[in-house]
Amino acid sequence: MKSDYYDVLGLKQSASVNQIQDAYRRLALEYHPDRNPSGDAPSKFQQVAEAYVVLSSAKLRAVFDNFGEEGLRDGAPQGYEGFTEPYVFHGDADAVFREFFGTDNPYQDMFAPNDEFGFGPKPSLAQQLHRKQDPAIEQPLYLTMEEVYRGCVKKMRISRTVLNDDGHTTLTKEKILTVKVKPGWREGTKITFPKEGDQGPNNIPADVVFVIKYLDHPRFKRRGNDLVHTTHITLVEALCGCIVELLTLDGRKLSIPINDVIKPGFQKVVAGEGMPITKLPGQRGNLVLEFHTEFPRNLSDDRKALIRQALGPSATSEAK
Repeated sequence: MKSDYYDVLGLKQSASVNQIQDAYRRLALEYHPDRNPSGDAPSKFQQVAEAYVVLSSAKLRAVFDNFGEEGLRDGAPQGYEGFTEPYVFHGDADAVFREFFGTDNPYQDMFAPNDEFGFGPKPSLAQQLHRKQDPAIEQPLYLTMEEVYRGCVKKMRISRTVLNDDGHTTLTKEKILTVKVKPGWREGTKITFPKEGDQGPNNIPADVVFVIKYLDHPRFKRRGNDLVHTTHITLVEALCGCIVELLTLDGRKLSIPINDVIKPGFQKVVAGEGMPITKLPGQRGNLVLEFHTEFPRNLSDDRKALIRQALGPSATSEAK
């Protein structure tokens, strides 16, 4: 009897390897003799196994695609795709199943202890193969600006439920996860530890995800790759200039002269004194100085007169 292996698996000839595997997984479980012992299920179980063996082999599939089942049974042209002898399926569908799933019988011992009723159904192999992963567990990882600037290593302790050797009971254990923080990582950066969540007999453990959060800093805020510092100055300094003394995140002292008249919205940019750029090692953003001018709360008449004299129309025209 002629067979179309693609029809057996319900696939098109263009099917990918993953599609072939998925089709075999579904059909082998559907027609397994321990689930369907009567009717045509055993025969279909055999056909599905044979179709999978042929289509999952690159050489056998190439011969079948070009010469059909006869090419496999009678032998393709000598040396075609390295295929020199007629192919005969060994007929052991159980062996194919065992190799694919890692078990002989997914339906044995269908009942196991259940906490509520004493006994309950065990999840079938089909259920186990289609287990869903628990949603990711996100935890904030708080860092100082100094830690982000230099880079650091953080040891994060987590508690998780793990399975005992029996595969059913659990216990709680602690584990240390090591996060290597690269210089310049931005707030919101996520570091994922796959499947480090709680284990269970019927679930895939969740990924544990640490999300970078910045602690407030007394001198700086981050804006992109730039560091922004706000300097409080007097009105005299705004008009006459000043020197900004600033301690950097790596402990250096900067003395930045300001010779311009500091108007509202004025900024001083110091190139290369910002945050490290993670993707461009050795490069940094800028330091941006912003200014807040503190005005005097009150002035005497004499001081007002002096200011009018210094900043009045005649003084302005002289400055021009």
